[in-house]
Amino acid sequence: MRIEKDKIGTIKLEEETLYGIQTARAIDNFALNCKKTNRQLIHAIVTVKKAAALSYKKLGIGKDGVYEAVIKACDIILSGKAEEAFVTEALQGGAGTSTNMNVNEVIANLSLHKLGFDYGRYDIIHPLDDVNRGQSTNDVYPTALRITAIHMLRKLSENCAKLQQALQNKEREYEDIHKLGRTELMDAVPITLGQEFGSYAQAIARDRWRLYKVEERLRQVNIGGTAVGVGNNAEKKYRFEVIEKLRELTGIGLASAEYPMDITQNNDVFIEVSGLIKALAVNLMKISNDLRLMNSGPIGGLSEITLMPLQLGSTIMPGKVNPIIPEMVMQVSMKVMGNDTAISMAASHGEFELNAFLPLIADSLLENLELLTNATELFRTKCIELIIPNKQRCKELLDQSYAFATAYTHSLGYDRVNDIIKESEGDIKKAKEILENAKKTEL
Repeated sequence: MRIEKDKIGTIKLEEETLYGIQTARAIDNFALNCKKTNRQLIHAIVTVKKAAALSYKKLGIGKDGVYEAVIKACDIILSGKAEEAFVTEALQGGAGTSTNMNVNEVIANLSLHKLGFDYGRYDIIHPLDDVNRGQSTNDVYPTALRITAIHMLRKLSENCAKLQQALQNKEREYEDIHKLGRTELMDAVPITLGQEFGSYAQAIARDRWRLYKVEERLRQVNIGGTAVGVGNNAEKKYRFEVIEKLRELTGIGLASAEYPMDITQNNDVFIEVSGLIKALAVNLMKISNDLRLMNSGPIGGLSEITLMPLQLGSTIMPGKVNPIIPEMVMQVSMKVMGNDTAISMAASHGEFELNAFLPLIADSLLENLELLTNATELFRTKCIELIIPNKQRCKELLDQSYAFATAYTHSLGYDRVNDIIKESEGDIKKAKEILENAKKTEL
């Protein structure tokens, strides 16, 4: 066992434990046992630490060999090793301090191991004095969150592009399938199934563009601003160098915020991003619900399309198959909308120079991105691309409706057409004959 101490007291840790006393306290204090901090966010924090270490190494700041070891430790983590050492809950008090300290302590101990020292020898490499030098949770955590969000937005945007293409393929494939259009779930006018899918494609195209453009909002970061954005305890040369290193490591055109204090205390950018993500969720829900309705039946519903049967739909009703992928997508959309509300509430509580609820913003935003990235992929491959149109059923429902009548209002007038429909008493053939004769008379 090794003993670590801080201002509050001492804690015993197993010799091979990679984290330290601050992480141990976080495990106890935030024992929700629900959900760990997002791994991509952890890796982004490690990337920030590596950028800082590279900067200090280049500037010749710090003890000999320390930052070379820190860089190697960061590479170990980024390669996917030591994952079990990152144990903090996603939701935690302290604006993300526990997660930052978890990363600091693991990097410090891996660095010590690289140099041949025992874990916990913080007199050689210290989690705060060395790994966290010139940094604060308040500039590291939001910078890492922005980096993570950008990477995830790019993947989501890519999946939206593929979904848009799949919908456009259906638009072309179904361009000659005529069907009944509906407004407020009631018979309206004739359309084509292709036009319906073309409209879905347009909605997703807007989502794709919005997600692509909103990345710009996230590129400004407050790294180097430390506690409240004024750069306390951060060397000026380091502040310029670390952003350059971050650009190199992430491949993102990051820029130092013109006013770092703004970035530190205000989180409206995450509200903006979340809102555009929610817009995608709304469109996906609408499309999914339409597909459920068009697929309904096969006897008692619309049955205009058939979704690919993927699993049995009932434990008591043989033969029943449910529209499970649209249902899943709709539930993802509902979750995204709920998370958007949580993000809004958390961002509104950024009192004075820091928002203590950034962990909730991070967890909700990254969960939304991950859910929608996976959902759009599944929606495309397991639903959209496998849809079978029921041409005969589309024609049957169209032929049995009064959708054709609207075409006569221009020549005969609304009231006269309405009277003819009423007089036909549900006889579609009779109504068509009367309307056609009336139109010829007018001509």
